[in-house]
Amino acid sequence: MGRLVGVDLARALAVFGMYVVHIGPPLSATTGVGSWIRYISDGHSSVLFATLAGFSLMLIAGRREPKTGLAGRQAKARIAIRAVILLVLGTVLAMEYGGVIILGFYGVYFLLALPLVRLRARTLAIIAAAFALVTPQLAFVLTSLLTPSVQQSINAFDPLRRLSEVGVLDLLLTGFYPALTWMSFVIAGMALGRLDLSSGTVQKRLAALGASLTAAAYSMSLLLAGSGALRSTAEDGSSSGSSGSMPPASGSMPPDGGSFPDMPASSLLTAGPHSGTTFDIIGSVGVAILVIVGATVAMDRLPRLRRLAKPVIAVGTMSLTAYVGHFLAQSALSVPAGTGTQQSWLPLIMFVLGATVFAAIWSRFFRRGPLEYLLNAATKPAKHIR
Repeated sequence: MGRLVGVDLARALAVFGMYVVHIGPPLSATTGVGSWIRYISDGHSSVLFATLAGFSLMLIAGRREPKTGLAGRQAKARIAIRAVILLVLGTVLAMEYGGVIILGFYGVYFLLALPLVRLRARTLAIIAAAFALVTPQLAFVLTSLLTPSVQQSINAFDPLRRLSEVGVLDLLLTGFYPALTWMSFVIAGMALGRLDLSSGTVQKRLAALGASLTAAAYSMSLLLAGSGALRSTAEDGSSSGSSGSMPPASGSMPPDGGSFPDMPASSLLTAGPHSGTTFDIIGSVGVAILVIVGATVAMDRLPRLRRLAKPVIAVGTMSLTAYVGHFLAQSALSVPAGTGTQQSWLPLIMFVLGATVFAAIWSRFFRRGPLEYLLNAATKPAKHIR
């Protein structure tokens, strides 16, 4: 099956957006265009990453038509193997870099998505909408019950928590990318994966849907919560990761280092990056749809741009390698993270250029990126499923 070039471009943009958050200067140290880039990257890049993860599941489970029978069972086995590997890899990286690593959360998303891989686009869209409307409120109630003693009791019996800062409770509810609320993005991506993105009619409808969701969510939040409704919470508190790459910013994470019961109910009306509210989820899904559709249309209708963007597209074909690689390179080169001490955009630019050059050269000789090749090889035992 031919690659979906627009989706690969969107995936590369998501990777670069996460570079901005992890390596670039903090929002407080930026001005003008730099502030817009930093703000848009904050939250939206990881949401785009998660939405495209759902899309990728459909590439395994059957794009337009879900695989059934033996093929369907083998596809589910491949997804389950990938989930376990990502969970292990995420835990290993979290031991060094803290809770900012999204890969372990990816593993949980994939496992939770297994019962949904045969559903149609309409059904998946309805489920995603229901999750967006219900799970933020459910998360608020559950986190309000999580006193420090309750958390300690749960974490005491959690082997993942003993290994790293990301335990089962973090993966499901209290981490940077909690599955309870972030499954909305994954399921929305799965719904997109069932659609024919090459169809002009589908592209127009999705563009209208993305614009409507974005405008409705953010305008309603501004109306209900006031001028501070869209404020980024990414720099509230201090980083939980040893690398200092990213401070607590999840919708489940209390700002300013407070405890969970300190979160006011009015926070559910905000829509800032990583606020984890219904308005944030709906607006972020709208932005993700616009980016995916925009990249697809651009690659379909602008062949010259497609040729020029080929090195960037190559990054999207090996996003796992690009994501893990930037953490390893950051440590090896002692590059300061995007904290208050980082004021320059130069490290970020060098990382983006480095990833692009590496991907462009590698793709000339190999079909998959290094980690993508290993991940694909690890899923081959699934063909023995009967």
